[in-house]
Amino acid sequence: MTISLNEDTAVDARLVALLDQLTLEEKVLVLTGHDFWATWPLPKIGLRRILVSDGPSGVRGEVWDERSPSLNLPSSTALGASWDPAIARRYGNVAAVEARRKGVDVVLGPTINLHRSPLGGRHFECFSEDPILTAKLASAYVTGVQENGVGATPKHYIANDFETDRFTANVVVADRTLRELYLLAFEEAIVDAGAWLVMSSYNSVNGATVTENELLETPLNSEWGFDGVVISDWTAVRSIESARHSQDLVMPGPAGPWGDTLVAAVLAGEVDEAQVDRKVLRLLGLAARVGALDGFEAAVPVPVVVEDGIRFAREAAIAGAVLVRNDGELPWAAERLTKVAVIGHNAKFARTQGGGSATVLPEHVVTPLDGLIAALPNAEVTYSVGAVVQEGIAEFPLSTIENPVTGEPGARVRFLDAAGVELFSEDRRASALVWFGGDAPIAASSVLEFTTRYTPEESGEVLIGFASVGNGRIFIDGEFRHEASAEAVGTDLGAAFLSPPSVTVDLAVEAGVPIDVKIEYDVVPDFLGGALAITVGIEPDLSHPEALIEEAVVAAAAADVVVLVVGTNSKVESEGFDRTSLNLPGRQDELVRAVAAANPRTVVVVNAGSPVLMPWRNDVSAVLLSWFGGQEYGDAIAAILLGESEPGGRLPTTWPVTLEDVPVSDVTPVDGVVRYDEGIHIGYRAWLKAGTEPAYEFGHGLGYTEWTLDDLTLDRLYVAPDENGADTVAVTVGLTNTGDRAGKQVVQVYASRAESAIDRPVRWLVGFAAVHADAGESVVASILVPARAFADWQDGWHFEPGDFRLEAGTSVSALPLGATVTVR
Repeated sequence: MTISLNEDTAVDARLVALLDQLTLEEKVLVLTGHDFWATWPLPKIGLRRILVSDGPSGVRGEVWDERSPSLNLPSSTALGASWDPAIARRYGNVAAVEARRKGVDVVLGPTINLHRSPLGGRHFECFSEDPILTAKLASAYVTGVQENGVGATPKHYIANDFETDRFTANVVVADRTLRELYLLAFEEAIVDAGAWLVMSSYNSVNGATVTENELLETPLNSEWGFDGVVISDWTAVRSIESARHSQDLVMPGPAGPWGDTLVAAVLAGEVDEAQVDRKVLRLLGLAARVGALDGFEAAVPVPVVVEDGIRFAREAAIAGAVLVRNDGELPWAAERLTKVAVIGHNAKFARTQGGGSATVLPEHVVTPLDGLIAALPNAEVTYSVGAVVQEGIAEFPLSTIENPVTGEPGARVRFLDAAGVELFSEDRRASALVWFGGDAPIAASSVLEFTTRYTPEESGEVLIGFASVGNGRIFIDGEFRHEASAEAVGTDLGAAFLSPPSVTVDLAVEAGVPIDVKIEYDVVPDFLGGALAITVGIEPDLSHPEALIEEAVVAAAAADVVVLVVGTNSKVESEGFDRTSLNLPGRQDELVRAVAAANPRTVVVVNAGSPVLMPWRNDVSAVLLSWFGGQEYGDAIAAILLGESEPGGRLPTTWPVTLEDVPVSDVTPVDGVVRYDEGIHIGYRAWLKAGTEPAYEFGHGLGYTEWTLDDLTLDRLYVAPDENGADTVAVTVGLTNTGDRAGKQVVQVYASRAESAIDRPVRWLVGFAAVHADAGESVVASILVPARAFADWQDGWHFEPGDFRLEAGTSVSALPLGATVTVR
């Protein structure tokens, strides 16, 4: 069966026959979502709904509900740090199996925007600052998802590398920059992996909203041969103009800007019905691929690559963890440890994923504290919080709350109309709740009522309340205590929905003595017309920071070794807003200095999805960057620290010493415009151009063994691109594991040109390979470098003839081997 929708290829005649059965109204109907997550079914032609779900680091499914848990994989930065397409492909395989378990046809991922600036709020959801590394991993991810029969959706196309004013901002960017960086990151996932969908972004590019932009046709369709569905980001389509472009599907539904307006526009001759037909054929083609259309066998009827997802989550966390400093401290021998001090808020309350629409709800989370206690049964493991990282309301631990109706752990939630009549109720097992689709009658309700019986674990003063934009009332033990309205901070509607402010009341509690908590929240229509988010719980006590640090110092001094976990919180890294600082929140820097002074055998584990400043990095024994490590995070950390596994990651993005050193920091629109004036010089390219030394450079990472790179050879000394720019040179690098244990190395190949008429980076990545070898073993890394790696964009791919230098090594500056290749 052929399902292709470009001028030079045939369309399956059966799809055309189905199209011919549809009225104009039915054609337009299927081009807008039926609800938050699904397309319209058309039983008359055997079309069922197509269900999509947020990704990319797990698959949430149709409801945002802890009663329907999902596998929580490590963040995309952790996947990027693996530098391993094989891991990325398996990651996609696992995501697809999870999708099919939940009845999901399409995963809205991977996110393959670039790390243009470390201030980008959604940095953790993207792979890298480099387009080649991003492209290779994205292509493997898409392949992995689709070979298990689920559609993958590379997003957000295009130049959506920031969050501030993302709905309205206009990106001004040169064609060369688009082609060589931002489009290049997407190209391989389309051309080689054959993605079945692409998501169009909110922003404009060079004056035209992406959903109304010619970039949807060229290069996506006309050059890359994309024959899938362009699905909009949620509410990204705003007008009928998008129907005249290569935007295919408007989400969410059922209301949308097309509908009757598009029907009328076609009847008036303002939009050609052939444009509508092409969109519908693409949607039918997608339906055929995922098995949503009678008479068409799904491309993959059942998953063909299946493995244990929990085991893989642990393996992926290890593969992406980057050891950036080690003065010989690691790995530890478990049998030699008698007392280990675990310190840090994130050690007990780990962040396993970033905030926003990509959030999934795992059945369990292994924290670093959990992992180390389990891995060290013969050692004493102590815990100190050290410094508070949390900002705003944190949900009640499930073990502390009881549903007053059922007596089970959890809470009762009711939706009431204006007269106080119950419209809907449900028993929940969490106090951080989101309704984003599902059965709750949000639009018809006036009040949400949340009730639970909370039993404190410690005595003292606590701040109990709720986090949600709007007005609410707090009742304790049946007594009204407080009413207030929480106003949204900033203008991003997604941030207001997913990271709202708090309303609390001060309360004295006694350990073990339960109190009844009731929240009444006045439901107001949200920006999507039927979604709601509220968290009920406790705000942190920030009144005694010195005492917390001192307690940690005492514990550190009494221990053999210290594991200090520092990190960010949901107010720092989330969808909906960019970062304004790279500092660790709270007093964590002060904590690290104090603990390291008390115990020189301090290892710092950084639990952040993107770069943070580490002014103490040279004062501790080791630094392990662990990203957001997924639900098996703690077991992965324990395995690395105790030498069961080697940290396999290399930096996919540059980590700075100070924010002032960062070359690109303008993520905030000025007069509605973000100018990519740095051109092709982002990430390590910009660092090399500026001559500034970072804290840790692109590609850097340490293992537990030693390597020598022995030789670099080319299969030929020239490339001669044809009219399509095609040709290759094969690079092989011999290397030997000279240490006493098996290990992983990532061989990186960069190109440079000393003299050029073209503005070029000092050097740029052209290929890489992750290799493994036993102690004493020699292996060969093979890397195919395409001719396009030497090209620049000048209204087409242009090749400057002459010599280019290829250098191979283990980071952007550690390049001991080299050879010259000539472009003819």
